[in-house]
Amino acid sequence: MAKYFDVHPENPQRRTIGNVADSIRSGALIAYPTDSCFALGCQLGSRSGIERIRSIRNLDDRHHFTLVCENFSQLGQFVHIDNDVFRAIKAATPGSYTFILPATKEVPRQLLHPKKKTVGVRIPDHVVTQALLADLGEPLLSSTLLLPDEEEPMTQGWEIKERLDHVVDAVIDSGDCGTEPTTVIDFSGGGAEIVRRGAGDVSRFE
Repeated sequence: MAKYFDVHPENPQRRTIGNVADSIRSGALIAYPTDSCFALGCQLGSRSGIERIRSIRNLDDRHHFTLVCENFSQLGQFVHIDNDVFRAIKAATPGSYTFILPATKEVPRQLLHPKKKTVGVRIPDHVVTQALLADLGEPLLSSTLLLPDEEEPMTQGWEIKERLDHVVDAVIDSGDCGTEPTTVIDFSGGGAEIVRRGAGDVSRFE
């Protein structure tokens, strides 16, 4: 059964956040809120976490996983960014965007797109997620919590706990979450290619 953590949306309890971070370090797969919608998350190098996310979402090996980062300093360790791309991403973060970029050697091979050697990265604008990332001290390997054959993600923590009780280890609930996943922008080819229109405003990249 999944542990259920009720977290204050503006002043997340430090002890609770610490407990969740400890469970992630021990291999837990969690469902957690972001500034777009709920996501599945695990430790960066967790092979079992990756396989569990693939299984829950029915994903193939071409799926771009996302490294959810606390800040730009952390993000820069895992992707290559030239000056023009840096400025474009900097202006849009933190926010509801995922950026696909060439990965550095710091990214585990199993996370990379098999042909492009790219990975998704984002910096969320969400108090609870930021608190968790600060405690964890490293990016959270993530994927949108969108179940196969469903058009919209679940928005309620209790519903996620009820439906995924035996396939995730913990659920963080800090109130209602949105239904739109992030806007995805692919910078791996040099220019900005809009891959998915979601919660983030795409006009700045058109």
